[in-house]
Amino acid sequence: MSCLAGKHAVVVGAGIGGLAAAKSLAASFQHVTVLDRDALPREPGQRQGTPQARHAHVLLAGGQRALAALFPGVEQELEQAGAVKTRAGLDVLWERPGYDPYPRRDLGFISLSISRPLLEFIVRRRLEQEGNVTLRPGCRVRELAMSPDRGAVVGIRCDGFDRREEVLASDLVVDATGRPSLMTAMLDKVGLEQPPETEIGIDQTYATANFEFTGDPGWLGLIHLPAAPDSGRGGFVFLLEHGRWIVSVCSKHGEPHPDDIDSFMAFVRELRTPTIYNAIHNARPFGDVSRYALPASTRRHFERLAHFPRGLLAIGDSVCRFNPVFGQGMSVAAQEADALRRLLAARAALPDPLDGLAPEFFEEIQPLLAAPWSTAETDFVYPQTRGDRPADFAQRLRYGAALTQLAAEDAAVHRLVFEVNSLLRPPSVLREPELVGRVTALMAATAPP
Repeated sequence: MSCLAGKHAVVVGAGIGGLAAAKSLAASFQHVTVLDRDALPREPGQRQGTPQARHAHVLLAGGQRALAALFPGVEQELEQAGAVKTRAGLDVLWERPGYDPYPRRDLGFISLSISRPLLEFIVRRRLEQEGNVTLRPGCRVRELAMSPDRGAVVGIRCDGFDRREEVLASDLVVDATGRPSLMTAMLDKVGLEQPPETEIGIDQTYATANFEFTGDPGWLGLIHLPAAPDSGRGGFVFLLEHGRWIVSVCSKHGEPHPDDIDSFMAFVRELRTPTIYNAIHNARPFGDVSRYALPASTRRHFERLAHFPRGLLAIGDSVCRFNPVFGQGMSVAAQEADALRRLLAARAALPDPLDGLAPEFFEEIQPLLAAPWSTAETDFVYPQTRGDRPADFAQRLRYGAALTQLAAEDAAVHRLVFEVNSLLRPPSVLREPELVGRVTALMAATAPP
């Protein structure tokens, strides 16, 4: 290895964000260590540190491509392991108010439907093939170790399986835990400013059950969007590996949510359309109903800090945690990790590649956050949503409704919108003058007298 950024990098957290980050660091450091407090299963399986993994997950096409850039050939491995190929716009049925269903078209690219545990397992197995990467499960990180002048992070204090404390010296620590407590404590300890936070309070709840279908519903997935602002009730169905169907239902702001199979079926029966109920009422459920709750989408603005310690980065949910109903978290984390890989490669010839890395990285990922955060802001359609509603929110809703109508009528616009939502293209393409003109004309034609 030449032009190394440092001897040792430590990644805290072995979820998708942490695994992807470790791969992005492997070419730039002599050794990379990944710490996680869980025991990491030797086969696909649930683990205590990722309770959300029991629910429906989506690896958007943009995230899939980022993972493939980090782990060449991983898409083929996922397919061999049982991931289900779905043609964007065609194989997944969309139900949204006013469009039950939305037009189905082949939009020209493929996504993979896979459970979170299997995805983590395949990526973890690929990472273990890196000769300079070590995964250390059962390690509980206690705190970040600081330099004498408190201007840099120089290591991690942690407890291993034997509960014996040790300090791992490092040139770089990447926080991929999704929990900001470590970083918060460190910034407080050295008297540095905490990153400003933006929250969108949604009180999102999930309930998930697994089924064996007895017939073919005519699709490989279904997304049933809520009839907002009157209701936050929605649902998702996806075919996963081994012929298993996962069904997740969601609600917001204190709406009732199920906790057993009977209340689950009752919830599904009351959705706006009978599609999900018709698919599962004769299916065989297996396992318990799992529940999960998220109070708010949270964005931490590290890019606004005037000072940030050397040797420290945050990635994934530690920077921005989205409402899981939009299925963006894993994909954005993978894209951030790929951005980190490219940034380290570009800085390799500098005398000190780590000098100023954090501010440049946090600035670099802002465009990656723009589209998914804009989507998260649509939760302000609910009057109960907490936070600062964008000043132009009403105009955004009207524009979005007209764009949705235009996309239903025009396959090229449909594909463009889907590419943005899949994190393949930036949201700026939806503001091109020709498209804006068409949408604006439609808004005027459909405006109430």
